[in-house]
Amino acid sequence: MLAWGAVVAGVAAPFVRRKLRLPAPAVIGTAALAPFGLSVATPRTRNRDVAVCVLQMWAYFAAYQMPNDDPEALQRRVHVDYPVRIDRAIGLGELPSVRLQRAFGAPGRIQWREKVLIWPHWLWFFVPHSAVAYLLFHHRERFPAGAVQMYAVFDLGALVYWALPTAPPWYAAQEGRMGAAAGHQFAVRRMMAEYGAEFWGDAWGPLYSYVGGNPLAAMPSLHFATSVMAAHLLSEVGRGPGVIGWSYAGVLGLALVYLGEHYVVDLLAGLALTEGVRRAAPRVAPALGRVSRGVQVLEERVRG
Repeated sequence: MLAWGAVVAGVAAPFVRRKLRLPAPAVIGTAALAPFGLSVATPRTRNRDVAVCVLQMWAYFAAYQMPNDDPEALQRRVHVDYPVRIDRAIGLGELPSVRLQRAFGAPGRIQWREKVLIWPHWLWFFVPHSAVAYLLFHHRERFPAGAVQMYAVFDLGALVYWALPTAPPWYAAQEGRMGAAAGHQFAVRRMMAEYGAEFWGDAWGPLYSYVGGNPLAAMPSLHFATSVMAAHLLSEVGRGPGVIGWSYAGVLGLALVYLGEHYVVDLLAGLALTEGVRRAAPRVAPALGRVSRGVQVLEERVRG
């Protein structure tokens, strides 16, 4: 009963946090216990593995959204200027997003090339989890390590979003914080939002408000970080899946910069996060193994 109580509380806490004014640490901690509670309460099956991953992402989603529960406070804390300066240095005097939109964009219109990049961006919501699911159903022996690495990237990224809230290029342009380069100002467009309103119509506002619950969480780019992790995991099980994974990561990286969603430095930070998790994985594996064995002991006691 205690284990199931942890699951119920972990699912409920993010739902009721605003109504009950729950403190963020309590919400995150309670939600983070839910996957462990389910692991203790039920025997291991593929369905349980899927449910544990869903609960893990539910906890992440709460941690990702909560800084924006008070938008005005978040806006006071957000960092806007430092990525502009870094990306301008990377672009040799001009922001890469500006260069791309000026060279290939058409003011006031969304062309076919933008649509080709917007759809991979939207499909990202499925890509990291699809890679983990591929391991679960086709290479089950690799699933535990792969899932831990993927969701570690999500969780560590969420910590940075709390500690260092950073605005994306479209927000900096909207706030007039891009500055002038070469004697003129070029406003970075948010092409995804433009096309979203065109394609989804009235559904776009509610849809984006739910999945994009924290617009000031750009550093590091978890879009890119998790896509690179997916490419690594897929490469380990075959050349074909690896080619698909790396091709997608490359296209998404271009899309994120061109569409004004991320700076190049956001992508580099995401890449560093993923590679750091990959490098640390063998070192933390023994500790994670002890945690796993402890959960198994509790599971056996509950079932016995």
